[in-house]
Amino acid sequence: MGLIDFILNLAGLLLWLSWRSLRFDPLVITSPATLVGTLRRAEPQRLRGWQLLASLAALILLRALLYRQIGPAAEDWRPPLNLYFFVPRFHSNLLLETIIFSLLSFARVLIVCYFWLLALAMINRRNPETDPLLRMLRLHLGPVARWPLLVQLLLPLMLVTALWIALHPLLLHLGVTTRVRSNAHLVEQGLLIGTALYFSLQYVLPVFLFLHLIASYVYLGSSPMWDFIGATARNLLAPLRRLPLRIAKFDFTPVAGVILIFSLLHWLPNFILAQMAQNKVSLWPQ
Repeated sequence: MGLIDFILNLAGLLLWLSWRSLRFDPLVITSPATLVGTLRRAEPQRLRGWQLLASLAALILLRALLYRQIGPAAEDWRPPLNLYFFVPRFHSNLLLETIIFSLLSFARVLIVCYFWLLALAMINRRNPETDPLLRMLRLHLGPVARWPLLVQLLLPLMLVTALWIALHPLLLHLGVTTRVRSNAHLVEQGLLIGTALYFSLQYVLPVFLFLHLIASYVYLGSSPMWDFIGATARNLLAPLRRLPLRIAKFDFTPVAGVILIFSLLHWLPNFILAQMAQNKVSLWPQ
């Protein structure tokens, strides 16, 4: 079920990004007062913005109906919402709960996606605007892509914390979470969930470093995608460039970068949590 949920979330994410991308199409947003505005597509436009949003809403609703049908039959399966430090489980025998879960599950993937876009924008903040992929990335982020670096760093943490505080009464009413002793504990819970968002970079940054390592020794052609991957990897590895990581013709800097990322974002947090579990100490405030 987890794989099905992941695939459907990816499908919903593609629908959302396609809807957002329509706003950046020069043949859609330009007016006839310009030369480009007088141009029309040779083929009819197949999907409009409202159709993409309607398809996304239908996907979220149909997924909830699917979980409502198969959940009770699968030994009372309760769909989990993985928030790293806390995993609330919803009741699959109640349609309202499955709808809320389906919506929150997609919202979680959407937040992670935009956080990754923001992280890539921060890494390449000094790159020129001529890079088409970077320009598209900044268009998706809007004005946030031009904000100061410190604000960009703290924005995801603050937004996730605020979102958790806003959703807590609803989750408490559904019985998927427990009451907190104070508002301070509620804020701490939101900060923990927001911190877990930064750990998700372990799934995207090593990909850029591996692809950059391959492209460094195998010619894969020239394209904006490979230029963007190379620029991102070089910016990531800039703090390690002074270390003696090059032996003969082989550069171990990307490998060291991957090890460092996994150490800080995967192994170290899991080690701390494992040690706390052995000592029967919970990091989650209640």
